[in-house]
Amino acid sequence: MRFSLILCVLASVTLASAGTGPEPVTFYKDVLPVLQKNCQTCHRPGEIAPASFLTYDSTRPWAKSIKTAVLTKKMPPWFADAHYGKFANDRSLANADIQTLVSWVDAGAPAGDPKDAPKPMEWVEGWRIGKPDAVITMPIEYQVPKSGTIDYQYIVIPTGFTEDKYVQMAEARPGNTKLVHHIIAFVREPGNPWLKDAKPGVPYVPKDPELSPEDQKKQEEAEAKMPGIPFPGDFLVGYAPGTIPQVMKPGQAKLIKAGSDLVLQMHYTANGTAGVDISKVGLVFSKTPPTQRVVTINTANVTFSIPPGAPDTQVNAKMTLQRDATLESFLPHMHFRGSSFVYRATYPTGEKEVLLSVPHYDFNWQLSYDLAREKKLPKGTVIECEAHFDNSPNNRFNPDPAKEVHYGEQTWEEMMIGFFDVAVPMNTTANDLMFPKHRQGKEQARN
Repeated sequence: MRFSLILCVLASVTLASAGTGPEPVTFYKDVLPVLQKNCQTCHRPGEIAPASFLTYDSTRPWAKSIKTAVLTKKMPPWFADAHYGKFANDRSLANADIQTLVSWVDAGAPAGDPKDAPKPMEWVEGWRIGKPDAVITMPIEYQVPKSGTIDYQYIVIPTGFTEDKYVQMAEARPGNTKLVHHIIAFVREPGNPWLKDAKPGVPYVPKDPELSPEDQKKQEEAEAKMPGIPFPGDFLVGYAPGTIPQVMKPGQAKLIKAGSDLVLQMHYTANGTAGVDISKVGLVFSKTPPTQRVVTINTANVTFSIPPGAPDTQVNAKMTLQRDATLESFLPHMHFRGSSFVYRATYPTGEKEVLLSVPHYDFNWQLSYDLAREKKLPKGTVIECEAHFDNSPNNRFNPDPAKEVHYGEQTWEEMMIGFFDVAVPMNTTANDLMFPKHRQGKEQARN
């Protein structure tokens, strides 16, 4: 009798324990918060991703793909080596979030109770910076042919600003993501003669000056000594696949002086189908007067040569800062043959530091890397960039491994540019940082 009673008690405890086991992972309660935080910026209608993860019905068909993408860490895209630097915009998923998504898929991707869903994120359609204070748009559409090489198009757009504007956030938006390879929006201040022959709103292709062989040689020698590519106007914001909007910290801003124009550098790539594009730039202005100006500078190499079929060619560039600055972010840029990119600093004390390492560069995702903590760069700091290129047949993105490759604007050519943003006093310019005083006039005259 006593033995039977013990068995009944044990059975009751076992059943109770089974009833209090871990609850199944469901979409509304567990998965949707992860998607809101990490994925919906791109995975929603009108954005670059092919699938929308706003609802269960739109997400469920992609369940197996989600599992594969997060286990291989293909998504969200993030390529910084975790051994060097901490970044505020680190997109990599926490292990707990990866486990949540995998467990959900393995359980059959159950929906769960819609009442468990978090409040939907509020998105502004067509923008990732929220509602812009100002939108500057190409006034006429650009006709992209179905084939052929398209020179960079420059479009001058007057801002109409009658007072200085301090930009807290900026976003460049292509009108046709299938045909727009990249956009760079420059600020052309009043009095800048750059593109003086271009008519406002009309696409324009600058003509290269005809140089004698002797002058051509002198130009190439000068370019080989340049620490970076001088900008003819302030770099405001850019777009390429995978980029995120330019967002400045409180107290920092990019400056657009009264009477300035925006110049859009448009790179179109024909894909076999003709189309049209009207791209635009959205701006959110600082609500309080900033104390620091953010400028984009770079170090670059434009004289390299990559041999045919070479699996690993190293290309270096370096520059010496001419003023004190505070380092904010990086944006390495190469084309299809780019395989890795590293930024290093050598301080005036002789101390060296790796600032950012991207061991597996992916041209399809032009990511920026925003430092979690600002880093002071005293005058005299040397910024060095080391890039590697794979021109072999093993590179599945290689346009043509049989060709020797040089610097060029088109994607089948190559680039080696290490962009980085720094915060400086309001009256400091990019040229002040990149070039000694005796060279600044020469670099401005080249443009």
